[in-house]
Amino acid sequence: MSRATCATIHLGALRDNLRRLRELAGGARIMAVVKADGYGHGLERVARMLVEADAFGVACIADGQRLRAAGIRQRIVVLSGIDEAADIGEMHRLGLESTIHHASQIDWLAADRNPRPLKVWLKIDSGMHRLGFAVADVAGARARLLALPNVDRDIGLMTHFANSDVIGDAQTMAQIECFQRIASDMPGAQTLSNSAAVLGWPQARGQWIRPGGLLYGISVATGTSGADFGFRPAMTLSSKLVAINRIARGEPIGYAATWTCPEDMDIGVVQIGYGDGYPRSAASGTPLLVNGRRAAIVGRVSMDLITVDLRGHDDARVGDPVILWGPRLPVEEIAAHAGTIGYELTCGMTRRVRFLEDMD
Repeated sequence: MSRATCATIHLGALRDNLRRLRELAGGARIMAVVKADGYGHGLERVARMLVEADAFGVACIADGQRLRAAGIRQRIVVLSGIDEAADIGEMHRLGLESTIHHASQIDWLAADRNPRPLKVWLKIDSGMHRLGFAVADVAGARARLLALPNVDRDIGLMTHFANSDVIGDAQTMAQIECFQRIASDMPGAQTLSNSAAVLGWPQARGQWIRPGGLLYGISVATGTSGADFGFRPAMTLSSKLVAINRIARGEPIGYAATWTCPEDMDIGVVQIGYGDGYPRSAASGTPLLVNGRRAAIVGRVSMDLITVDLRGHDDARVGDPVILWGPRLPVEEIAAHAGTIGYELTCGMTRRVRFLEDMD
């Protein structure tokens, strides 16, 4: 028999979240970001439900291969671009588009003899300092690309924000101004906005938005959930109670004895752990739902199991359902207890977690 740990993907939520983004996009086209296996929700199932998207953004060519094999016909942009000269042929074969963020990528294109023009997006480092051409190098990089016969003349312009989840952030404003100053003299579609910028920075909308987390109902803005902005969580992580033990006052619970029973009490054991992708960093007090009612983790998360304070749950029985996150318990809340963000949690599901689908 398989473990009880299960991730249920709510397909209707994916569809509804895309439509909600349309409402917020102000006429901009949507490049749905489905990297990291659709933020852990399953690349192909996510793309099929986001068929109304104008394009897809992926992290690597392998993702593009999977999408084309699944019958996805929309534009696909490889956000990290070509990693070596040999990638160019596969980009052509699959009809993918490449981000260009480094001079070496232009060198590879210059040496390529395929006459078919490749669609590219020039990435500008407006202040995040990860990928992209420095401001002083943008014009030269664009001129080099325009001189190549195997590059489509319609070159898009792209940047990425470092701190757009903070409304009114000075760095984000500086990045917007930097990008707009450079792009004002350059024709081509512009894309700046990630999920957080869609919500908080309408002046950064451009012709394309690139939402990721909001497609899955997840917010990264501190103290908020996707539901606060009209989005629905697309994943429920669940398991069940596999034991209930009566533990005496003063007895420690779990590895390293990090929590001690303040009274004689029932401790539940739930079949999930960091071997499934549940965060080991989730501290005592992290909430979950037992039979639909709140309880809390006590002690350290182990590889296969967690322990739960069942005070106030006198009716709990072995086999009862447990929700770790989902529509009634936002993944953002769990992430806050674990010192991370919801994206990391949904991306972290391991192979032993069963995936189910529903149309809700």
